[in-house]
Amino acid sequence: MIHSLFLINHSGDIFLEKHWKSVISRSVCDYFFEAKEKAVDPEDVAPVLQTPHHYLITIYRGKLFFLSVVQTEVPPLFVIEFLHRVADTFQDYFGECSESVIKDNVVTVYELLEEMLDNGVPLATESNVLKEMIRPPTILRSVVNTLTGGSNVGNTLPTGQLSNVPWRRAGVKYANNEAYFDVIEEIDAIVDKSGTTVFAEIQGVIEACVWLTGMPDLTLSFMNPRLLDDVSFHPCVRFQRWESERALSFIPPDGNFTLMNYHVSSQNLVAIPVYVKQSISFFESGPCGRLDITIGPKQTMGKMVEALMVKIHMPKAVLSVNLTATQGSHTYDLPTKVLVWDIGRLNPQKLPNLKGSLSLQAGAPKPEDSPSLNIDLKMQQVAISGLKVNRLDMFGEKYKMFKGVKYVTKAGKFQVRT
Repeated sequence: MIHSLFLINHSGDIFLEKHWKSVISRSVCDYFFEAKEKAVDPEDVAPVLQTPHHYLITIYRGKLFFLSVVQTEVPPLFVIEFLHRVADTFQDYFGECSESVIKDNVVTVYELLEEMLDNGVPLATESNVLKEMIRPPTILRSVVNTLTGGSNVGNTLPTGQLSNVPWRRAGVKYANNEAYFDVIEEIDAIVDKSGTTVFAEIQGVIEACVWLTGMPDLTLSFMNPRLLDDVSFHPCVRFQRWESERALSFIPPDGNFTLMNYHVSSQNLVAIPVYVKQSISFFESGPCGRLDITIGPKQTMGKMVEALMVKIHMPKAVLSVNLTATQGSHTYDLPTKVLVWDIGRLNPQKLPNLKGSLSLQAGAPKPEDSPSLNIDLKMQQVAISGLKVNRLDMFGEKYKMFKGVKYVTKAGKFQVRT
């Protein structure tokens, strides 16, 4: 199935490779590098590329490309999900998924990849199972391994590998029993110049952090589950119970995991939290132009808009900008032609404004298309779709647990056209 895996940094350097079957030359990545050069953003690179003898399937996580090489036809989403599992495992083991951390723990990385894939077929991808086979690295363990020539590989097989619940290890005990859930939603939207919503949808995920003793059986119910479309679950969720009652019934893994992904595609259910008044124009006479942008709150459900940022990919003819911002700071990167306005927290009483002049290259023709605005934002304690958790019940254990739910709304691919 999966023959090879290449890890590529943001600069296009291959810093790690792993082969499960035959060794495939690095030159196969040249097709990927060609596609990367043509893309404006790293996220715009096509996830599946066809070459004369291989398929290249990639994801982009933490400024790294995970590129897998496949020689036969396989479901692309199957491979993409596995690559995300690899990135999540690195994040869980090392605290972050970056080039420097992977290089510092290269031995553990190869041990993990060897266990996660057997002859090109996914084998052990659950964090709990992997941690019993390959112990997470610590400073003390690294010193002992260096002195004794040992490794992080365990001597016994995982207890849950052959059970009905392989995602949970046996004999779990905690002094404090806690279960926390984060409902995180991202808004993907396109808004035209007049402020009309052309396209809008919500991508949601429920992240769980569960530290419970024994073998608890949890049931999570929602106040309005009917608005969810295209749901996908962790293997621990009983799908028949969701189909009949629209409730999540599951025996949770130990620690952090993604419980559920969902999609809200009904455009009338998607609230756009901010509005943008913008004017970007280039004059026929003289190498200059004008920019004027104002942002204000729209449908915020009474919550504060934070981490507000505007990113604009300027035309190639723009050499410099002379702008004044009433709030936040702005930077213009000449090589990439990207203008970034970092606003921060949105003040409804005094709306932030950015305006000034644009200097164009002498003799260059007037840009035909006006650039679009990419919006980034965050709102705490609100799910913009209106999804709310009703209650969490536990069966099978008699102790009392601490539980909590946090809601976060962020901007995904939020674009305002000019």
